[in-house]
Amino acid sequence: MNNLYAVLDKNVAYLKKLFDNSSDFTVRYLQTKSTRCAVITIEGMCDKEVLCTGIICPLLKSDYPETESVRDLLSFMEHSVLSLAEVSRLETFEDVLQNIMSGFAVLLIENCSVALSIGVQGYSYRSVAEPDSELSERGSREGFVEPLHINMSLLRRRMKNPKLKLETMVIGDISHTEICLCYLTDIVSKSILENLKERLQNIHLDTVLASGYLVTFLEDDNEYSLFSGVGITERPDTVSGKITEGRIAVLIDGTPSVLIVPYLFVENFQTMGDYSYKPYYATLIRMMKYLCFFVAALLPGIYTAVALFNPELFPEQILIQLETSIGNTPFGLVTEILLVLFMYEIMREAGLRLPKSLGHAVSIVGALVIGDTAVSAGLIVAPTLMIVALTAIASYVIPDLYPQLYVLRIGFIVSGGLFGIWGIVLLFCVLTVNLCGKSTLGVPYTMPLAPFKLSGMRDVIIRADWKFMGKFRHIVSDTP
Repeated sequence: MNNLYAVLDKNVAYLKKLFDNSSDFTVRYLQTKSTRCAVITIEGMCDKEVLCTGIICPLLKSDYPETESVRDLLSFMEHSVLSLAEVSRLETFEDVLQNIMSGFAVLLIENCSVALSIGVQGYSYRSVAEPDSELSERGSREGFVEPLHINMSLLRRRMKNPKLKLETMVIGDISHTEICLCYLTDIVSKSILENLKERLQNIHLDTVLASGYLVTFLEDDNEYSLFSGVGITERPDTVSGKITEGRIAVLIDGTPSVLIVPYLFVENFQTMGDYSYKPYYATLIRMMKYLCFFVAALLPGIYTAVALFNPELFPEQILIQLETSIGNTPFGLVTEILLVLFMYEIMREAGLRLPKSLGHAVSIVGALVIGDTAVSAGLIVAPTLMIVALTAIASYVIPDLYPQLYVLRIGFIVSGGLFGIWGIVLLFCVLTVNLCGKSTLGVPYTMPLAPFKLSGMRDVIIRADWKFMGKFRHIVSDTP
């Protein structure tokens, strides 16, 4: 690390050389009553009014004591001149660069190899609002935004506990992205925390622009699974709840998506809305989500397997209608159902990418092409269309698992089309073994189902009353 020089012009020249005369790199020279100094900022990253009233004006108007030591002068400026709350000392160029590019102003003084970093951040950012992807009927209407320190304040406001620790790190060899680990020191597992820190420190990426950049590095090695042991959310209340269970939240500067580790399979079926209703209603909704998971993953495959290998399982009237319809279509059943899934996925991607004003056009075209024209032309049978529509709707009940369900759906269709019901059973057994063998940071992914933990079952298939749930300790914090 290169230390600062004692010559002001030499420090400024070195920084200008690093930025290669970038237009947003600004230097404001000041001649105070005692010395010459410079204030360095990045245009657009700081509040100019705060910069003027909190730094420049006090420096120019203050009466300085007579002192022979420049360090004493620096100390006087730090404690008696500057009127802003965030003031710290910097001794290296690396620290200076990190601070000015984070919105701080850096004060350099003649004949002094120590600089002052002053908090004057004032860049624009999106206002705090409810995330579109995680709506809650009765929960909070706040969601994370892009600036890291705003997200940290959203957590601190919900958890007024000194045990909540916010620990910052910098990753990315080029982007130097700031991240923050959030956890409760008296609940979190020390081994899990140390393991996570070690993995983050060993990440060697040029840039970290989104939360998805880090997910692969936080998974356990040598795992081949569709499912992820790292949760992603944009809701501060969800993160606060997970932290009280011994989890660790990873906030990333520049993205509203927060990572939660470790993350369990059963948590994909839990939402904040479940805890705002009476236990009986929340339990029914939870059961419906599990049912939708199996419907979305297995129904097309079972339909294909039964239609091709065991048609006698259908009722007689449905069987006659189905055989007549399939006989009049030009494609095989497996090809047909995969074609419909492919067309649906095209429309879904188009709806996500198009402006909202054109979204209704995709719905109309999809209804005409798939729902009416394809069936009328004899390209697709009506039962196939109904099966695909039902599985698509069921998969949206568990949005966190949509990518995994899409891949599983295709796998079960192909397996059922080739080997019938036995192919479905075999693939389901492989999936179950894979889930039970998966772990994240040493925590089994299928807890508390496997290994079974009775106290954890209070919030898996059923959602117990809060009076009962509060009697047990947390799931993950007990894991060594």
